[in-house]
Amino acid sequence: MSGHSHFKNIKRKKEAADQKKAAVFSKISHLIIDSVKEKGKDLQSNSSLRIAIEKAKEADMPKENIERAIRRGAGEGDEGKLESFIFEAYGPGDVAFIIEGSTDNKNRTLGEIKEVLKKHNGKLATPGSVKWIFEQKGIFEIEFIDETLSLGVIENGAEDIEEVDAFLVIYVDPINIERLKSFFLKKNINILSSTLGWKPKIKISVKDNSCQTLTENLQNIEAVENLYANI
Repeated sequence: MSGHSHFKNIKRKKEAADQKKAAVFSKISHLIIDSVKEKGKDLQSNSSLRIAIEKAKEADMPKENIERAIRRGAGEGDEGKLESFIFEAYGPGDVAFIIEGSTDNKNRTLGEIKEVLKKHNGKLATPGSVKWIFEQKGIFEIEFIDETLSLGVIENGAEDIEEVDAFLVIYVDPINIERLKSFFLKKNINILSSTLGWKPKIKISVKDNSCQTLTENLQNIEAVENLYANI
């Protein structure tokens, strides 16, 4: 029996690792798609696409996956027909969520999101009932920088800086996005990601890890690109 249990443990670990790799591939694919949509598929003129492809290679993402993402971003063939979506939801403890992404089948994706929410005591909310808790901001993710450069970031429009894992998340008013981006480029600061996203105006505390589990499961949905919560 112990051998059987050991086999099941190995199998579960492999399934978890495969799921995690699939989620990473999905997120990188969306980075490639968004980059191609914004600036085209020419690597010479599209630096964000070059960075995304480098990330794909570092993650051992198959070449065909990279090429498929580029085609989807360029809108080539049936697989390129993507529709953007934004859903609002509530999780355990009335935590508010904004869920963004793109899909080739909105009804299927909506069903997947509803299923995950239901499983973790969450529910879909009516449009507008959650957004008021957030405000739209430019959001940059960069590597740690010294205090001198941090001061320059603030002088160029940054409103808030948060430490998350091994990088910094910087919030800026949308009108100052290009100004701050120019500062990063001038100082050779590597921009890990940049997006127009949502920052909570009201934050709440959660005692258990129920929302963390919900967040992880929502992020594992292939079509979900960005997820915001007021935890």
